[in-house]
Amino acid sequence: MAISSVNYPNPVYVNGFSCKNCTEVDEAKKHIDPAHPQDGPYGIDAKTAPKTPLQQVAAANAPSAAGGAVSATGAGAAVNLLV
Repeated sequence: MAISSVNYPNPVYVNGFSCKNCTEVDEAKKHIDPAHPQDGPYGIDAKTAPKTPLQQVAAANAPSAAGGAVSATGAGAAVNLLV
């Protein structure tokens, strides 16, 4: 008897990851992206740019090595608190 993976009729979301079967649900419960399981939990072993929205926000807000400060541009980027 062969063991087969049965896909769900509609994807389910676990910890923000879209899952198609119970194997992917188990990975997502451990914070492993089912689309990129080789990246490990929270994407710590990723060799490319961050993939999850949380990692993208964290990378965008991280202080740069050169300036040491977070810079932002555009409307609402700077707030004058001395008014």
